[in-house]
Amino acid sequence: MSFLINRRHFIQVTSSVIAVGAMSSVSGRARAAAAGELKVNMSGGNWGNAVMKAYVEPFVAETGVKVIPVTADFSSTQIAMMVDTKNVSADVVNLGQTNVDPLTAKGYLEQVDYSLWKKDELDAISEFAKHTNGFASYVYSTNMVYNTKKFPADKPRPTIWAEFWDVEKFPGVRSLFTGEYGNGPWEEALLADGVPMDKLYPLDVDRVFASLDKIKPHIRKWWTSGSEILQIMRDNVADVVQSYDGRALSLIDEGAPIEINRNQAKLTTDFWCIPKGSPNAENAQKFLELTGRADRQAAFAELIGQGPTNKNAYKTIPEKIGRKLASYPDYTASSFALNAKWYAETSADGKSNKELMVQRWNEWILQ
Repeated sequence: MSFLINRRHFIQVTSSVIAVGAMSSVSGRARAAAAGELKVNMSGGNWGNAVMKAYVEPFVAETGVKVIPVTADFSSTQIAMMVDTKNVSADVVNLGQTNVDPLTAKGYLEQVDYSLWKKDELDAISEFAKHTNGFASYVYSTNMVYNTKKFPADKPRPTIWAEFWDVEKFPGVRSLFTGEYGNGPWEEALLADGVPMDKLYPLDVDRVFASLDKIKPHIRKWWTSGSEILQIMRDNVADVVQSYDGRALSLIDEGAPIEINRNQAKLTTDFWCIPKGSPNAENAQKFLELTGRADRQAAFAELIGQGPTNKNAYKTIPEKIGRKLASYPDYTASSFALNAKWYAETSADGKSNKELMVQRWNEWILQ
């Protein structure tokens, strides 16, 4: 996850047009009624392909609107610049959740028009997904993941973060996510120190770093991206790691000796947002509405393994696939949601908690 913040690596901006006329499901009448175009921010690779199949192609078929994919990761600074210069190059952007509140506070995002949505769809969607200025159509998690050769099923395994920190009872090489981008292993450090999941926020920063002091000597690698943690697990660089569930699942599907511990998982989302002044805001609102539908989220989940935020999607998702997803009902009671609002809160000097955590991390990691 490149920390902007979301999980997709930077790819140079491109603009390849979907050939609407080639889609047999779009009638001539629908084409004639098409209103303009829509530039949708996405990435390449499997994730981008899933967005195309589950969301973009059905949107084109239904509306006749020409969609231009913009394959890039946009930072908050880039979004602000687009809006300030009145040169909005993407009508729908995909942003990590800790970016949404700061951009909202500065007036850089359009409000989502939830009046366009069907009531039964809206009622089935988790509240955390329905931001005033963005919508989260999927959820993923960071989890404890271990190598089953090092921790076989018939031997003791770490099941909570306090046991990840317990290197004597559960010896093995560790790897954790870096804190240099603001979303470090803060919550996990507090859980390891005995803080209950429902008492994590506001984060006790001093306690976070006191806990990290204990595990620091045992971390072989502080990883920075999803691809890096994938390599760490594939090459057996570490025995037990903090990982995005999707990355671990990809290795499990390849037959790697990897297992995900769903206990004390941190649920995280990315949001579809509309930059202020989008020239195609009306079409953008329609696109967001489509991403909230249960059938579209179910299709996306089956393609890429990201959990739906619309609980009705689980009515059609096969059980075998459902159990791979972060929002699967059996997992929610033992998971917690990242509190993006805390990260956006500012101190007296105008710095956000996210910025302060980066500053504290940069000082700490050099000690």
